[in-house]
Amino acid sequence: MPATLRPTLRGLVALTKPRIIELLLVTTVPPMFVAEGGVPSAALVVLTVVGGTLAAAGANTFNMFIDRDIDASMERTAHRPLVTGAVSPTTALAYGIGLEVAAFALLWWGANLLAAALALSACLFYVFVYTMWLKRTSAQNIVIGGAAGAAPVLVGWAAVTGSLALEAWIAFGIVFFWTPPHFWALAVRYADDYSNADVPMLPSVASERSVLMQMTVHTVAVIALSLWFAVVADAGVLYWTVALITGAAFGLGVLALWRALTPRAAMRLFHMSITYLGLLFAAMAADVIVRLGW
Repeated sequence: MPATLRPTLRGLVALTKPRIIELLLVTTVPPMFVAEGGVPSAALVVLTVVGGTLAAAGANTFNMFIDRDIDASMERTAHRPLVTGAVSPTTALAYGIGLEVAAFALLWWGANLLAAALALSACLFYVFVYTMWLKRTSAQNIVIGGAAGAAPVLVGWAAVTGSLALEAWIAFGIVFFWTPPHFWALAVRYADDYSNADVPMLPSVASERSVLMQMTVHTVAVIALSLWFAVVADAGVLYWTVALITGAAFGLGVLALWRALTPRAAMRLFHMSITYLGLLFAAMAADVIVRLGW
């Protein structure tokens, strides 16, 4: 590979925000097991994961394309490829469109039209509602915008059944309400960055008490929804155990911030929240497998 192409290729990969995609896929596959009531087709899982990856990659690319002015003024994002010039805006825009077209086609062909439409809708919502509007105008940006990040749950479920059941919407709600305390924890660390970029992220514009109150309310909602999911999905002991233990840990992590809302403590919660969501959704799939007697 020519050395001159390497920075561009690295930039194209960076545009997709791979670490965020990993988290989105964690919430895509387990609901497929619950929807199937067993182990879904390996081919369907692979196609859904690849299609979901392409859709998320396209959405993240559009996000960086639109936010390149903000990214240039923030320490956390100043290294991004559209800021450094590793990738041109025109290339990024064409790249994002190509990713979304490929994602829609693959999900429609490999799963069904509903799954493809949900993935595309999530991208459009993320780009036009969150990135272009709410992020720059409202302190509740990530609350409403979190719907896009929760959509992979619905995509996974729809890929299996071609429809959406109550369990799918509850799982969607778990991710939807989990997103604000998770992201606000990160935003506490970078509150000055958001202030400098004139982005009204809650920790940069609200009092500590307001931030903590909203984080607490959303966390309580997450825990309640995780238990409601157990009831509706008729989950077994494994899921109940994981949901109760990890939910308690997540709740205590938020309560700890009431003693000291420092960047260090907030980042501990940020990392803990990722572990929480991963374990909870892994338990959804594992519980199904265990109850099948595997």
